[in-house]
Amino acid sequence: MSGEAAANDSQTELERELKQLIVDALKLEDTAPEDIDSAEPLVGDGLGLDSIDILELAMAIHRRFGVKTGSDDDQNREVYNNVRSLAAFILDQKAKAG
Repeated sequence: MSGEAAANDSQTELERELKQLIVDALKLEDTAPEDIDSAEPLVGDGLGLDSIDILELAMAIHRRFGVKTGSDDDQNREVYNNVRSLAAFILDQKAKAG
């Protein structure tokens, strides 16, 4: 398996894990993890999360993966845009941490 294929597999697996974390951390009983589209916006018209939900999610991600987002609103908007961008951010932070 090429390095790129392995990276894609780990991103896909992480996206599945994040979907489950979103459902569990935010107690979204009416949403199944597999119903969340990785490219669907998390805030607003997509999944419909608000700023409090994102804060809860950020704390759950920190507990689970040991990564934190900063106080830069523009960066956070990009990171929490959708499951795919969130997974990419976590993989990037883990790679930087070694």
